[in-house]
Amino acid sequence: MNEDDLWKNKCEEVWNAPAPGIQDPCDVPMEAYDPLIHTVSEKAACNRMLFWSKTKDIVHQFTDAKKCLLTLEDTLLGFVMDGLTWCSKKGSNESFTTGCPGWLDCEKNPVRSFWNRASTAFAESACGNVTVMLNGSLDTPFNPNSIFASIEVKKFSSPKMRALNVVLVTRRNDTTNCENSSLQTLRGILDPNLTYSCKEVQRSRILDCISDPDRPCGDCW
Repeated sequence: MNEDDLWKNKCEEVWNAPAPGIQDPCDVPMEAYDPLIHTVSEKAACNRMLFWSKTKDIVHQFTDAKKCLLTLEDTLLGFVMDGLTWCSKKGSNESFTTGCPGWLDCEKNPVRSFWNRASTAFAESACGNVTVMLNGSLDTPFNPNSIFASIEVKKFSSPKMRALNVVLVTRRNDTTNCENSSLQTLRGILDPNLTYSCKEVQRSRILDCISDPDRPCGDCW
């Protein structure tokens, strides 16, 4: 079986997996996706897992180019569902891709609940040394309302996971650094048995690294 056939079979596995039944589009709990998550489980990528918050574009440029780290969106389920919109509606047994509630319209909309559930599973599988890219252009790079803060960090635990390495992506005139109070909050709520580190890295350095196919990942920050 060639690689294209393998990916085709994997994508069909996602589409054929159990999905939530017909529900109010603003009342789809995370647990509705349990069967899907359990059906399309993958082996954890120890020492290669990359989390992010408000850095999606540069994170995915990096993983697309370097292949040394893996985000949720680089897993089979995340790859297939990324960028999609869907919902059901009362009185219909169809699925819709238009007229669905937006991310902030209601807490339990189908897309938001899916990503919350998938993020939970991804974080629960975190093992070895884990990396997160946070946005150093923000006053609060570790935002308590983000999925990373509200869901993922709470699932990190030793001894399966050993360390959390923060890459704070900065621009030339940014004043936020690794001493930022929100990052100190992050450090304080981590499992005390986990090693914590933080490094400020210029966005331009990461982009230069992405553009050089011969440059190893370790030189990117």
